[in-house]
Amino acid sequence: MFFESMTNTAQQVLILYLIVAVGFAADKLKVFKQTTAKLSNDLLFYIITPCVIIQSFMNMTFDVKTVKSLGIAFLCMAGTLTMGMLISIPFFNKSGDNKAIFKYAVNYGNMGYMALPLCQAMLGNEGVFYCSAGVVAFNIFSFTHGIWVMTKSKGNSSFDFKKLLFNPGVISVLIGMPFFIFDINLPQVFDTAIGHVSNLNTPLAMLFFGTYIANTDLKNMFKLKENYLVALLKLLALPAIMLGIYKLVGVSGTLLSACMISASVPSANNTVMFSAKYGKDTGVASQVVAFNSGLSVLTIPLMVALSGFLDKL
Repeated sequence: MFFESMTNTAQQVLILYLIVAVGFAADKLKVFKQTTAKLSNDLLFYIITPCVIIQSFMNMTFDVKTVKSLGIAFLCMAGTLTMGMLISIPFFNKSGDNKAIFKYAVNYGNMGYMALPLCQAMLGNEGVFYCSAGVVAFNIFSFTHGIWVMTKSKGNSSFDFKKLLFNPGVISVLIGMPFFIFDINLPQVFDTAIGHVSNLNTPLAMLFFGTYIANTDLKNMFKLKENYLVALLKLLALPAIMLGIYKLVGVSGTLLSACMISASVPSANNTVMFSAKYGKDTGVASQVVAFNSGLSVLTIPLMVALSGFLDKL
């Protein structure tokens, strides 16, 4: 059962990375460059991903159990982010100004480009529904603790409360919530249109990600010793610790799978974006993200299969 689950998960992860490979090739062939992907990123960030989240709320039935599970999903992701902060504290303190990059990379997983598409592919609307609670937790932590990590070396720990409250992850949940609570059904023409837009999320996210990797110094990333420690902490230690905690508090079924996918995904693309915004080395940040994203092809199936195996015991 364990190996069957691992094989099924690996197939889904491999499908995503095959699309990443298409994006990589498209950039190298100058058919679809990273510059174009960056210009198109707002379309994914502000329109397509919110449609995925809103649609997941529209397709869930309101009941006490589901509401409770949604709250648990939020707390699980908040717990994962808190644990990520804690396990990164003893490390990278001798890495100079780059320590902020490594600490951020350990704590923040790729929710938009990996967790949501993978939950969508493996678990359907229910998985996306639970993962959306994780997206909200991610945004809250990222726009507070994440900015603090990136700026504290300069004596500046301010953050923008507007971005904390008014970002696509939070807003899309707020829009989707009434549809979920009051069981509102849109006319089929609108529902179908939202569905078509939502279906763009996985391929576009992966294509864009491929162009980013195509512009990373892949040779030197293997020489950066911190990459190996980030990968160990982010891809193995953190999800393993959280799996133990999830089981202790009784998380199971689809909710457990969604939480484990969110805990197991590689470092967020925000690692690069925040590095650029706050004057860090974007080359190092790109290498960190590319390195553990490649290794996640092996580690995500392992951790998700392990959670499924333990869930059956």
